[in-house]
Amino acid sequence: MKWAMKLRTRLFLSISALITVALLGLLLGLVSVVQMASSQQVLIRENAMVLDLGLELRRNLGEQLTLILNASPDPALLESLQARFQASLDEGIRLEREQGTDKGFATTNNHYQHYLQVLRDTPTPRNLGADQPLGKAFSALRSDLLDAHKRALQHISQSQQQTYDRALLIAGVLGLVGLAVLILGFVTAHGIARRFGHPIEALAKAADQIGQGDFDVTLPVSQSQEMNLLTRRFGLMAQALRKHQATNVDELLAGQQRLQAVLDSIDDGLLIIDRQGHIEHINPVAQRQLSWDDSRLGVGLGQALQRPALDEQVRLVLRGASLDRVPEDLSLDIEEEPRLLAYSLTPVCRPDGQILGAVMVLHDVTEQRAFERVRSEFVLRASHELRTPITGMHMAFGLLRERLTFAPQAREADLVDTISDEMQRLTQLINDLLNFSRYQSGQQKLELTPCAVDQLLSRACDRFAAVAGDKQIDIQVELVAPLPHIQADAAQLDRVMDNLLDNALRHTPVAGCIRLHARRNAERVIISIEDNGEGIAYSQQGRIFEPFVQVGRKKGGAGLGLALCKEIVLLHGGRMGVYSRPGQGTQFYMALPV
Repeated sequence: MKWAMKLRTRLFLSISALITVALLGLLLGLVSVVQMASSQQVLIRENAMVLDLGLELRRNLGEQLTLILNASPDPALLESLQARFQASLDEGIRLEREQGTDKGFATTNNHYQHYLQVLRDTPTPRNLGADQPLGKAFSALRSDLLDAHKRALQHISQSQQQTYDRALLIAGVLGLVGLAVLILGFVTAHGIARRFGHPIEALAKAADQIGQGDFDVTLPVSQSQEMNLLTRRFGLMAQALRKHQATNVDELLAGQQRLQAVLDSIDDGLLIIDRQGHIEHINPVAQRQLSWDDSRLGVGLGQALQRPALDEQVRLVLRGASLDRVPEDLSLDIEEEPRLLAYSLTPVCRPDGQILGAVMVLHDVTEQRAFERVRSEFVLRASHELRTPITGMHMAFGLLRERLTFAPQAREADLVDTISDEMQRLTQLINDLLNFSRYQSGQQKLELTPCAVDQLLSRACDRFAAVAGDKQIDIQVELVAPLPHIQADAAQLDRVMDNLLDNALRHTPVAGCIRLHARRNAERVIISIEDNGEGIAYSQQGRIFEPFVQVGRKKGGAGLGLALCKEIVLLHGGRMGVYSRPGQGTQFYMALPV
């Protein structure tokens, strides 16, 4: 703050000196102009009075001459004119005394007294000839009046010349003052620039270097104590930043080493991809899974795995979008052994949402897929093998039931009904197993036709209207227009709607509500079934679409309904999910391509 005050004071004094000199010159010019105008006004007024007196005297003298030359002059009028003439002469003499000028009117007064004396001594009629005394006195008097007029005009001319000369002098003085201000301003500006400009430019250059991360800067030495103080503090700041940078680098290296250790300890393979889609890091598990080394770094993912479709998926993730469906497993020959790798792509974002890259997680599912294939084949064959005897048993039991007769309240009648229900349930379980196995093995084919979403929901409501009416459950349908037609297998989607509505009715309390909703989102149609039942626990939502898994308190069936629904939706190129809060209901949704 001390340096700022001193620099401010110096600048203030320099600028104040310039302003003071300029104001003094301006003030001098204004005073000179005012004085010149005042003196010119007085001179003009005095000369104007002299001219008026001279004119009045000449007119009075002319009137006297007229009376003198008259044959019978009026003595009283002549005496009055002579008195006025004398009064005007006395006024002119008083002005000459006040102005301190020459004795022009005094001389005229002497000549006028001589003229009066000659006039009194000249008998009537009077003669004004040039050789006569009266004519000589009159001529002398008239010459004095003309000389007074000429002198007044000459004084006016001289005053104009003096005014012009003084104006030139004032202009010259003002020009010298302006030149002095210009020189003083130039000298001041040069001194400020030399004293502060070069050090400030050097400090600005040093700040640019520090901003670019170069803390080895050369600081200027100035003649100004204040600038030296600023330079010293700037150097201390650069030194502190250098130490801080070294500390941050050490912490960053330590953080990178910890992150490297965490990434290397993950059981799954991990590929880090930069914003350009190039591989930036490969952890050891991924190197073993892919039989790679560090030579693959900096290469595009599609080029490295020889899967061009992966580049499009990476670009989609780097734009912030999500993949349309679960990606298929990567089939690779690693060291002459076929392997299957499941993978996922996830963007890496800053807190503000800016995407920095992506992470690809690889999981070796070779044994898992082999087990699933064996399991699927086993379930398929077992279902086929079980279906034939169960069908025969069901038919035989039907014939036997027609021939057996029991009392209405007999225990045997209840046992027969129980056997029939269980055989029906076993038949439905075998059919579900067959259908699920067909979908998983890819044997189930779809018959795609244009399907209206509103009709799909309307048919589902009609099929469950009676059951919903028995439980006093209100089924609401909400459609957000416009809804396009989708290419789908209507029978298979009806099966999905039946499973979802059946679950919703079983988990919705009496007098509850079920809402069917459909809307378009970009190139997909979102269909959701929402109830206000007991909901699903968060820990169970991740496994709800797995086969043979049942969640919730109201269980029934073999746990294949939701798994079958998901397989049907995936076969249509869509995806299925659930959103639920315990105690607040459940919402199942499926996104189908337009």
